[in-house]
Amino acid sequence: MNKGIQKIFAEVPKTYELVNHVLTFGLDIIWRKKAVKNAIRQGGTHWLDVCTGTGETANYLVDYANSDTKVYTVDFSLPMLTQAVKKPSGPRIRFTLADIQHLPFPENTFDLITLSFATRNINTSRAALKNSFWEFHRILKPGGLFVNLETSQPKSVIIRKLFHLFIKIFVKPVGSFISGSKAGYIYLSNTIPRFYQAEDLAVILESAGFQSITFQKLLCGAAAIHKSFK
Repeated sequence: MNKGIQKIFAEVPKTYELVNHVLTFGLDIIWRKKAVKNAIRQGGTHWLDVCTGTGETANYLVDYANSDTKVYTVDFSLPMLTQAVKKPSGPRIRFTLADIQHLPFPENTFDLITLSFATRNINTSRAALKNSFWEFHRILKPGGLFVNLETSQPKSVIIRKLFHLFIKIFVKPVGSFISGSKAGYIYLSNTIPRFYQAEDLAVILESAGFQSITFQKLLCGAAAIHKSFK
């Protein structure tokens, strides 16, 4: 993982969730819960939240996990994981510090993998993103489910331009002010407009071996939930 990105995430753990809630007017909470409700229908006993950050999605997974289900997480940032372990569900989660391109799990381990608002961070190139998806595919059991929640690009040119304008005039200054990390929210405001449309991300997932790929667009296409199977 890019060392510059790692440095950025070391700066923002304490305010990370607050900033996300403010910048999305709370929609990120609703979307995470929606993605999790889609994901847990898969069932199984081994669930993994990759790029877990402060563990928000992992905690929602724990809410639905029965006594036989083990919830695992992976992140490359120790400061973010340090925040995650403090959450009420922390004792029920197995935390791992690792790079998602080299996950320390055997093939065919997990029934479910989730990834929320971090796909842009592993998209250093289309090839790098595909390789990360391959790694997720490797550790999923046959028939396993990968659920991806990420910002996207509205199809409508007008809505897309308004969305990008909002990112420029609101996300960068407000995120920087609340977090104290100017670099972090310059990075965020630069990556959101360059990310893929939902249809394009589905093609990349397919190229990484996933099948039966579906997606649901959110807020006129400003975000999307993708479901894909091994």
